[in-house]
Amino acid sequence: MRYWLQRLGVAVALLLAVSALTFGAMNLLGDPLFNILGPTSASTLPEDLELIEAAKAEYNLDDPLPVRYVKWGSAFVTGDFGVQFSVDGQPPVSDLIKERLPRTLMLLIIAQTMAVLIAVPWALFAASRADKAVDKVSTVTSFLFIAIPNFGLAVILKYLFSLKWSFFPLIFNAADPFWTRVWQLVLPAMALALPVGSVYQRLLRTDLITTLQEDYILTARSKGVSKRNVLFKHALRPSLFSFVTIFGINTGALLGGSLIVEQIFIIPGLGSAIVEAILREDFPVVLAIVMIVTAAFVVINILVDLLYSLIDPRVRSA
Repeated sequence: MRYWLQRLGVAVALLLAVSALTFGAMNLLGDPLFNILGPTSASTLPEDLELIEAAKAEYNLDDPLPVRYVKWGSAFVTGDFGVQFSVDGQPPVSDLIKERLPRTLMLLIIAQTMAVLIAVPWALFAASRADKAVDKVSTVTSFLFIAIPNFGLAVILKYLFSLKWSFFPLIFNAADPFWTRVWQLVLPAMALALPVGSVYQRLLRTDLITTLQEDYILTARSKGVSKRNVLFKHALRPSLFSFVTIFGINTGALLGGSLIVEQIFIIPGLGSAIVEAILREDFPVVLAIVMIVTAAFVVINILVDLLYSLIDPRVRSA
């Protein structure tokens, strides 16, 4: 219990630190009043001064920065993310999040699922043939996928499978039925999954080779246990610790990769939303997305700790 309370304390501290740094940077490096009113914010006309004062009162811009941060944080934890800086009125940021978040989540879930489905069989195959010609070809292939940046791989895949061979649609259509949208996300998910899956494969292969040298594995082999059973029943589970750790860390990295991939495949998700918000300095949108991503990263890493206890019960008593 003490361990989990410590983990919770670290998670809360991390969220507070990220929120404070992001809020401070957005407000100190930019001018919220200009982003709300445009050139009117510098006007000295009486009617414009009234607008300026009204905007300052509405957005608490007369308050010191720490007071504004506390007010924003208090509203944020209740689900009030503020309003967008928009010429079309003041649509709530929560409406944008509700519209964009499911698409990004779907993309990440498909990408991580594909990465695991690629990495685990590939690592088992390579580890069972360590240092042979097949393993060397596997090593070169994995490093090739790791070396290609997400945006480069996305362009290549889109050109080959959408433009040249027409296996996949060119763009994502949010109005299509659910399974059609899933199919539209397969190719962008592949652009995210192949580099990440290659990282998983390299790490799991190395751990499997180390595990296969353990005494209990040699004992199982001497008792006539088949090579397949040795790999799946005896070697795979104790080799998953590093894999699970990097899985949690890479989920956050995939969110970063999705920024560009969503732009290339024209997917209106959180990635494209934060790019648009940064370009127009829409502070509330940027703050909301940064905090959602940070919270997701924290939760995923807590779940990774839970997975440790399932993989090895000794962790629970540590």
